Amino acid sequence: MNPNIKAWFFIIILAFIWGSSFILMKLGMYDANGNVVFSDTQVASLRMLIASIALLPFGIITFRKITSFSDVLFLLVVGTCGNFVPAFLFTYAETELSSGVAGMLNSFTPFFTLFIGILIFNQKTNLKQIAGMALAFLGMCVLVGLFNSDLGQLNLSHILAILLATLMYGTSLNTIKYKLQHFKPLEIAALSFSLLVIPSLIAFFIFNVPTAFKHHSLAYHSLFYISLLSIFGTCLALLLFNKVIALKSPVFASMVTYFIPFVALFLGNFFYDEAVSLMQLCGIVIVILGVLIMNFSTQKATFINE
Repeated sequence: MNPNIKAWFFIIILAFIWGSSFILMKLGMYDANGNVVFSDTQVASLRMLIASIALLPFGIITFRKITSFSDVLFLLVVGTCGNFVPAFLFTYAETELSSGVAGMLNSFTPFFTLFIGILIFNQKTNLKQIAGMALAFLGMCVLVGLFNSDLGQLNLSHILAILLATLMYGTSLNTIKYKLQHFKPLEIAALSFSLLVIPSLIAFFIFNVPTAFKHHSLAYHSLFYISLLSIFGTCLALLLFNKVIALKSPVFASMVTYFIPFVALFLGNFFYDEAVSLMQLCGIVIVILGVLIMNFSTQKATFINE
């Protein structure tokens, strides 16, 4: 299959997988009546532990591929910035934000991917990319409601949690492209998660996950959704995502976040009747336009060899 067609095929699959992840987080945290089953930290702990255990056998097999301390360091960056910390940030954000809004805020990933690439990895830039970044930033301000008259209504800490997660995603994406090219996509996923087994196990007990199973009758029902989130939304999605980065570029791979909000919005409305304002829709359109300008400018300027 043509690499470009293959990359777009993976992008579409990822949009559906990750677009569904936001609602799976909610289904893992709450029952049908809105009562808490697992806390946000417990859901994140379970998600990371299940994914780490699932990928550990592959990590053990490919451990011999690590040839230097820098490999371990960069794999830790990918595991921590690309998965572990964002898992906690997103579940925290969704305690107050709707799945649709969380999905829309996730669209800022390409902005930070390009920003980190320019700032740290010496990626070349041009006026179109700068214009795209400015437009995306404007869209984000509209999206989070910074132009509303009543700023006190904003869930700033929850919004900032997702923005921090997207910044970390941008760091992870660039690390994979520029520092771990000698590893295959499955090897990056398996090794980075193998390094997270112990931290995930520690989090499992620190946040008292076992007590939730003892005290809530629907814990195993919620665990089913968290398991889906771990296996598909983390393990499989990470493998496909790393494949897209290998085929194309970090900014192209992050383009999946253009499509995620639409899946998240649809599922959020279907399961929880989550409403989205016209202002938020305008914001996401502006963000998408800005990131599209950044993406296509970047491909022409710095990824000609693809």
